[in-house]
Amino acid sequence: MAELRLGPLLRYVDGSTATVWVEASRPCAVRVRGADGSGGEARTFQVAGHHYALVTVTGLTPGTTTQYEVHLDGTGVWPLPGSPFPPSVIRTPADGDPVRLAFGSCRWAAPPADEKDPVGPDALDTLAARMAADPDGERPDVLVLLGDQVYADETSKATRRWLAARRDLSEPPGDEVADYEEYTRLYYESWLDPEVRWLLSTVPSCMIFDDHDVIDDWNTSAAWLADMRATPWWRERLLSGLMSYWVHQHLGNLSPAELAADPLFAAVREAPDGTDELRSFACKADADPASVRWSYRRDFGRVRLLMVDTRAARVLDEEARSMLDPGEARWLREQALDAPGSYDHLLIGTSLPWLLPHLVHDAEAWNAALCRGERGERWARFGEDLRRRADLEHWAAFPSSFDALTELIAEAGSGPDAPATVCVLSGDVHHAYIAEPAWPAGTGPDARVLQLTCSPVHNAIPLAIRLGFRFGWSGLARVLGRRFAGHGGCPKPPIDWRRTGGPWFGNQLMTLTLGRRSARLRLEQARGAARLDVVAESQLTP
Repeated sequence: MAELRLGPLLRYVDGSTATVWVEASRPCAVRVRGADGSGGEARTFQVAGHHYALVTVTGLTPGTTTQYEVHLDGTGVWPLPGSPFPPSVIRTPADGDPVRLAFGSCRWAAPPADEKDPVGPDALDTLAARMAADPDGERPDVLVLLGDQVYADETSKATRRWLAARRDLSEPPGDEVADYEEYTRLYYESWLDPEVRWLLSTVPSCMIFDDHDVIDDWNTSAAWLADMRATPWWRERLLSGLMSYWVHQHLGNLSPAELAADPLFAAVREAPDGTDELRSFACKADADPASVRWSYRRDFGRVRLLMVDTRAARVLDEEARSMLDPGEARWLREQALDAPGSYDHLLIGTSLPWLLPHLVHDAEAWNAALCRGERGERWARFGEDLRRRADLEHWAAFPSSFDALTELIAEAGSGPDAPATVCVLSGDVHHAYIAEPAWPAGTGPDARVLQLTCSPVHNAIPLAIRLGFRFGWSGLARVLGRRFAGHGGCPKPPIDWRRTGGPWFGNQLMTLTLGRRSARLRLEQARGAARLDVVAESQLTP
């Protein structure tokens, strides 16, 4: 008999359809059955001995809440017998409803319940516990996870024990994951957490990778990539990382229409074993990153979310260094400017912040100039070493891309059909803050523009990060940053910006509540098993 190994994860939801992702123990028919007669069925597909399905649920009614069950070959497997959680539901939006969107990044899997958590309560666990205690209370309409959903290079004690039983950890890559099977272990550890499993079964989610989903500083530079490609274990790590991401995260980001038009999804489902097809795809993505688009668009009524790949889409040639390759940059521009007046809020999801403390921004721009050879070969070698040691790889480290994104935001936020807000949603930096840009007089957009950064969901916050980012916003740090920029011959950025909130440190989530021309922001930190404390709340629009 087929058993449910992982999931269900509720992924895409609109007014009448939804998708539900599962992993089963063997080939089977997966059926999702709604209490109102809605439902859908799909056969599992196989990758590397694992059996997955992404079921499209149809027949839903806008503005309703529908309990659902999951059946494998006709046998009910969800909800779990004796579950302490309320039934999983699919909530469909109605026209005009406000959208409540929670976001964050950087989540280590929580340890078993009988072990002390070294980094404090998990914000997702805590959100789930609060929702379960009050099923009719406030909940997000969508959860946006901005990277580092799993850590391939920083495994837990339990995973290291599992790896040691499988292979010799004295051989590279040691206690990091090496292949597809080991990636599945990371997803089991993270998504079988009881609270998180239930949360992801009842709140739709959007996801994008960041570096630790593959390795720290993934694609930081051409020299870094050359070094990694000369490392014997790297190719299998990368291919396995892309394959497992496609299965576990990317498929659920797509709408049913996009899935129906996806040739790779069709090929994998039609094959007795789709491993070869998926591996060939990953090989092509490695050889030619521009051949694949991991970025995607989701519309929630009059809220437009553009999730942008800022890892695999990079151009690393120092003379043409760019956060996004030309095709990706063109896609972002087209989506941001599509159908002016059709959305009230534009959200750009990028794991890496656009606006950083001024010292950090100027240091990254200076470092990019050194690596480009502006101060000679010796400084270039120093710059490359510093870039890797200090993680100097945000938008500021790609100056032309920073300027292009700034220009695009101003254009999208201007004119008679401008949205009320343009918000850049980011994570990565293990703290939260709000920054607001200012354009030269007479050139700024009509929309209110904000950088909203929130991380970690569940991770360590070293003292150096706390001190460094607090100092980075200071006036003295700004003066020091301009000295760095002057040494590198870096022009002043086309905008100025100021910190208007934070920095806040802790395991946390930000929530945006977006109505017709209205926006409200709340930051909550996990304080206990079922306690999320509001540490900041503000109205973003008049």
